[in-house]
Amino acid sequence: MSNVITSASQLKFKLSDLPDLPAPGRVLMVRPDHFSIDYVINPHMEGFVGKVNKAKALQQWEQVRNAFAQTGLEVVEMEGKPGLPDMVFSANQSLPYCKPDGTNEVIMSIMNSPYRQPEVPHFADWYDEQGYTRHHLDGEILPIFEGMGDGIWHPGRRLLWGGYGFRTSKDAYDFISETFEVPVVALALHKPQFYHLDTCFCVLNEDSVLIYPKAFEPEGLKLIRSLFTNVIEAPEEEALQQFACNATCPDGKHVIIQSGAKQTTRALKDAGFEIIEVETGEFLKSGGSVFCMKLLLW
Repeated sequence: MSNVITSASQLKFKLSDLPDLPAPGRVLMVRPDHFSIDYVINPHMEGFVGKVNKAKALQQWEQVRNAFAQTGLEVVEMEGKPGLPDMVFSANQSLPYCKPDGTNEVIMSIMNSPYRQPEVPHFADWYDEQGYTRHHLDGEILPIFEGMGDGIWHPGRRLLWGGYGFRTSKDAYDFISETFEVPVVALALHKPQFYHLDTCFCVLNEDSVLIYPKAFEPEGLKLIRSLFTNVIEAPEEEALQQFACNATCPDGKHVIIQSGAKQTTRALKDAGFEIIEVETGEFLKSGGSVFCMKLLLW
């Protein structure tokens, strides 16, 4: 049965009521050999077509890869494919899940842009090699869903946070909730610059989250504050310019974040987190940073 929550009045549980979810131990990254900006499909790409420094992008990608390895994760690399410049943003093509019995499943994305739709079969093949059970949404009924760009697991609990409005249909979460047998807290997004949930919502640990509050409707903010006791807010300039909320905290302790977000990093340090700053400037031109460049999985 589907359990999709869109208002705080629908919350019938506390986090402590939900079953444990083991922390992912691996991170999948797609090598940036074919990364470029060939088209405009989000506001951040405007003016940057043909303006990627490929050598610098590779150096930045390697820095992000090394940061994940520093936190103890196993880094798995996938080769990119010619003609798929955004395949490097490996958070978007799927939503993996570890079932209570320890087996792994995945729901494959239906990408919003025709430019990106051919990326998904390459990830499907990879999941087949890894022994995951694959699920697919009915594209005629649910036209768009962009994986972990919009679907983000609550650390340590079997609860999914789901953004919708630009790249994902709210109705997709009924299928996801039923398939994985988990509740989904669905958050409406209404600012085009924050078109994925991962651009404005960064889970840190079971109790803490980093957000850009103006990306959400009032009811969404109420939901966030109902389930997180520590809500850290990124200022608008850093959320837009440094993609501060596209950071990642893979172990509940270290936050990997684009350099230069001074107010955000200060607030994170004050909350007890350790900061690993990286440079992702070439990828920011395409509307992505640390979170977009990786996929946490089991």
